[in-house]
Amino acid sequence: MFSSTTSNTSDVWKAWGVHAITASGVVLGLMAALALFQGQAVQCLLWLGAAMMVDGIDGTLARRYRVKEVLPHFDGSILDMVIDYLTWAFIPAVFIFTFIPLPAGWGLLATIIILLSSMFCFCNVHMKSQDNYFVGFPAAWNILAMYLFVLQLPAWCSFAIIIVLAVLTVTKVKFLHPFRVQTLMSLNIIVTLLWCVCATVLVCGIDFYPSVMKWLWLATSLYFAGMCGWRTAIEWRQR
Repeated sequence: MFSSTTSNTSDVWKAWGVHAITASGVVLGLMAALALFQGQAVQCLLWLGAAMMVDGIDGTLARRYRVKEVLPHFDGSILDMVIDYLTWAFIPAVFIFTFIPLPAGWGLLATIIILLSSMFCFCNVHMKSQDNYFVGFPAAWNILAMYLFVLQLPAWCSFAIIIVLAVLTVTKVKFLHPFRVQTLMSLNIIVTLLWCVCATVLVCGIDFYPSVMKWLWLATSLYFAGMCGWRTAIEWRQR
């Protein structure tokens, strides 16, 4: 009886620990917002990147420690959604409005489009396919903010990309979730980590083989695009 009680108590503490890891995302979001308000674009992106990494591992931990079974009265998925909207959509939208060149008079419209399309994404009960691909653009505006910051595209090009991605939110186009999709999962994770390293170097402007970092970054980006296109094409052929 004693060992069983100890085990149950241990499970509860582990489950709360997973929730604490998820909740730490709101602190990282706060730090990103403060950096944003202070005009520190690089620091804002780094905090958002840290929040993204937390979001990448907390789901795996939640499944490993059976959080839903151990703490059925506390919904970690709602906690995760609240923080994700903050760090994947709201703060990145304001970042884009503040730091990314957009056509004169169209910046506010672009921000509103980002926020409204993200609401649809997070409320969509069919956000993921049975094989754990995202269905439609998964409101990854933090990632887009990083791309636009590094590439410094023409204003109308950036605006057009925002419109296209917002439209893709309501489509059946598949987007890779590297930590959930079973097909080539190990390779997906390796490519994701390589992408993160290259993105960090480029955002920070570190003089460490910048041309090599950019080519690796673009190559990993093409890998993700290829996986998304391949999975989408499979579904279209099956119809």
